[in-house]
Amino acid sequence: MEYKDYYKIMGVARDASQDDLKRAYRKLARKYHPDVSKEPQAEARFKELGEAYEVLKDPEKRVAYDQLGTNWKANQEFRPPPGWNAGFEFSQQGFTGGDASQFSDFFESLFGRGFHSQGNRSGSAPGAGRSPSHHAPGEDHYAKVMIDLEDSYTGATRAISLQVPEVDGQGRVSTREHKLNVVIPSGIRPKQYIRLAGQGAPGQGQGKRGDLYLEVEFRPHPYYRVEDNDVYLDLPVAPWEIALGATVKVPTPGGTIELKIPPGSATGSKLRLKGRGIPGKTPGDFYVVLRIVSPPATDETAKSFYRNMAEQFKSFNPRAKLGVPS
Repeated sequence: MEYKDYYKIMGVARDASQDDLKRAYRKLARKYHPDVSKEPQAEARFKELGEAYEVLKDPEKRVAYDQLGTNWKANQEFRPPPGWNAGFEFSQQGFTGGDASQFSDFFESLFGRGFHSQGNRSGSAPGAGRSPSHHAPGEDHYAKVMIDLEDSYTGATRAISLQVPEVDGQGRVSTREHKLNVVIPSGIRPKQYIRLAGQGAPGQGQGKRGDLYLEVEFRPHPYYRVEDNDVYLDLPVAPWEIALGATVKVPTPGGTIELKIPPGSATGSKLRLKGRGIPGKTPGDFYVVLRIVSPPATDETAKSFYRNMAEQFKSFNPRAKLGVPS
């Protein structure tokens, strides 16, 4: 996917003020409006301009986009990294997923999948229905945070730092730091929320502060992968362990265990440890997927061993199921 440089499209510097952006957009919109423009590909340029302005005019989307830009290299296919929009604190205003379809795949990949966490698990927006008044409660805020899978097993208290987008008196977009100590409950799963009462925007008059909703995602783990509330581990095993059976030590997010591998198992076999997945009222399961790893033949002794093995098992055809003769 092609990375879109929205600043280049609008012809402004990366530190342009919000007023600079507005002036640039108005000028270019008049130039490329398809109803009046004689410029080549005016309609496509007008659409591209609208997409760029949609992002840069919104301080919240702009700071996240700027963060992405620091990781992009020219002439490199662009893919947003996992958790790219974590650590930013946003209001409930602004972007909703329904806006994405009119823009490019680049825009949709970033902002078309719930950039703001507009709903809770029941489907309604936390804090929705508040009507403004002289004494009005503050808006709820939202942020995505990355935690370790192990924190969901044991529960934890973690210090986190969120970046809050702000516009200064000169119309420049910046961020301030919001530091918090957050209690992570045992059993929390991706897409669930931690509610921090009174940590949102300040109210008007005597209105109380809004709340802060933290949407949880797991950091990529070097060993485990998560599917719903189940956890999977690809376990390397030696050929003799899978052929003859063995008892081996296996890491799990809850600690190391001893696992019995049945003799004659096949690579890809799944061994289920019931209830050892993500904790909860109905806990998930832990699956060990067996993957054969053969020793390398790096010296003559090892090569001789493999030659003898080939002779011993010469009638064995590992590709028999493919219809390929040995």
